[in-house]
Amino acid sequence: MLKADEGMWLPFLIEQNMATMTEKGFKLTKDDVYNINQSCLKDAIVSLDHGSCTGEIISEKGLVLTNHHCAYSEIQSHSTVSKDYLTEGFWATSLSEELPNPEKTASILVKVENVTEQIMSSISDTLTHDECERVIKNKISDIIDESTFENNCDASVESFYYDTEYYLFLYNTYNDVRLVGAPPESIGKFGGEYDNWEWPRHTGDFTLFRIYTDTAGNPAQYSPDNIPLKPKYALPISLSGYNEGDFTFVMGYPGYTTRFVTSHELKYIMECENKVRALVREEKQRIWKKYMDTDEAIRLKYSSKYAKSANYWKYSVYQNKALRSNNVDEIKKQRELEFSEWVSSNDSLSEIYGEALTLVNNGIEESKEIMRALNFLYETHISGAELFLVAYLNAPAMLKALQSGNDEEIIDATAIFSEKMADFFKDYDSKTDKATTKALIKLFMENIAPNLYPSFIDTDITKKHKGNADKYVDYLFEHSIFCSEEKVKYFLNKPSAKKLAKDPVFIAAESIVSMYNGYFAIMSDADNMREKGMNLYVNGLRAMNPDKNYYPDANSTLRLTYGEIGDYEPGDAVYYNYFTTLKGVIEKHDETMPEFNVPAKLMEIFANKDYGIYGNADSTMNVCFITDNDITGGNSGSPVLNARGELIGTAFDGNLESMSGDIEYDSDIQKCINVDIRYILLIIDKFAGASNIIEELIFAKPETNNN
Repeated sequence: MLKADEGMWLPFLIEQNMATMTEKGFKLTKDDVYNINQSCLKDAIVSLDHGSCTGEIISEKGLVLTNHHCAYSEIQSHSTVSKDYLTEGFWATSLSEELPNPEKTASILVKVENVTEQIMSSISDTLTHDECERVIKNKISDIIDESTFENNCDASVESFYYDTEYYLFLYNTYNDVRLVGAPPESIGKFGGEYDNWEWPRHTGDFTLFRIYTDTAGNPAQYSPDNIPLKPKYALPISLSGYNEGDFTFVMGYPGYTTRFVTSHELKYIMECENKVRALVREEKQRIWKKYMDTDEAIRLKYSSKYAKSANYWKYSVYQNKALRSNNVDEIKKQRELEFSEWVSSNDSLSEIYGEALTLVNNGIEESKEIMRALNFLYETHISGAELFLVAYLNAPAMLKALQSGNDEEIIDATAIFSEKMADFFKDYDSKTDKATTKALIKLFMENIAPNLYPSFIDTDITKKHKGNADKYVDYLFEHSIFCSEEKVKYFLNKPSAKKLAKDPVFIAAESIVSMYNGYFAIMSDADNMREKGMNLYVNGLRAMNPDKNYYPDANSTLRLTYGEIGDYEPGDAVYYNYFTTLKGVIEKHDETMPEFNVPAKLMEIFANKDYGIYGNADSTMNVCFITDNDITGGNSGSPVLNARGELIGTAFDGNLESMSGDIEYDSDIQKCINVDIRYILLIIDKFAGASNIIEELIFAKPETNNN
């Protein structure tokens, strides 16, 4: 059987885990976790921005707790040089001071339905692969349309176990989500990139939002008339602390794991994804940092973008390292050997599953060169250089309206185009992007074969500029309307379809996206081969081990993972305790480094041991703690709950040694890093003086303080 602390389990099927969880110390029932007829824990768990992060409702007024890094772009968007919330923090003292965020969404799961039979009954053996895909796609669309109409909810159908099972998820999605409180970066991002993915940790990684509804309690777009959400359930907060070995569980929306992948796929991930991402982002971040360090305005514009990029740069580098050091390749190969021996033991098994691994390996082999090029193109030209994507996303609609000659369409398109471009330029610097674009185009050309170049490289760089990428980029920034807000405004004063269609950035953007989509077309047959092989392999594994409770890979749907609090030893003569204290924050203080410059007010709180009800009996103050809960990206902000379902912390990171965990879980080293709820409350109460927030929280019945 799987170890009890491994697994991202589906809460609506949690009954299959109840015996083990109860044995480990769980005090609740399955209905306390998931029930569509009464309030329960699932009603307090929030998917932010459709799975990018998780939050939890902690008051009867729709207050949502999540991570600082999950709200970083919103904090940054409200910041200016004169009113810098990243540096100073932000605290609303009343509802009227809370800040709206037009793009922010918060989704709460209503219910889940198994629709596997509805979908699979439409499939027959006579259909080709492409025909099956079309039938399934159409059936899913019908199910979503019908469910949305009947339930007045957002709906999605998700597949599990490589298209073996399908479930319908219904959500209430709220579009009025306002910023309530955020500590300064010196607390919320303490340690910066130096401490990212590290333990021990001393980061107060939290932020508060509030969900608003219309006056009838329904999801609605922002309006000053909206009211705070009245949730079905809000998490009670525990001030009782914890001990080593205590049972914990986490509920949230983990994004993506690939734990069924084969050894052949593993090599592809390391070489064609992680290695490419690390190489490109290191160069991009080097350039961004150079300009950010010399200009405060650029620092504010690029802080959020840099943090997001750097997070997965480090992830890519250290995942490869962890995959090697944890011998994941050998683990995968051993599992494949056992599978192959099982298949070959019986002619009927060979007939069903015999080609599984061959299909997977052949599919990977045939597509790996194209996938490497695709990842390079994405990292350099789509998520790296900034102008190409903004042109591609906004120019086509504007061009279509201009070509129509319809005045009403042109007016509408112009308004949207103007708004989108103004939003883009708010966080854009042309000098920074020009230097980045030059470097990344050259990096792409140095690493990818010419037959896989987008067409603009041949026509505009090789031929028109004699292979000189720098001169080409200079030409772009001199002649494109997209390189400055002034040029966009000048264009909109007298918009011209001819001028827009001939814009060099737009032309390049179209060729980039055309080649990007072309890569997928080239790989279509290989992808189909791999998908068929993985479907057979995963089904075969489940058939080979019928008593084993396999959990599906994460896919941004609600999951529950359980484990316990505990220390670990990552290497020879290295021991890490299971919690950190405020003393460690002060020990790291370095006023010459922004990442470690502790605010004077926090130093004063430490000096006076002014911890109130949040401190320990021995006059210490916990900051962070670790558990072995099984999490990944998307779980950021997830509630960490004790055996009684009370909030004791908020998950925000994993440890470097376990970065192979998305591909192969290792219970000996996998750690979930959490900020202690008591430290969060200390910052809100003693540091920020936001008593209005404290007053609306729900506190659990006190237990004996453990440490």
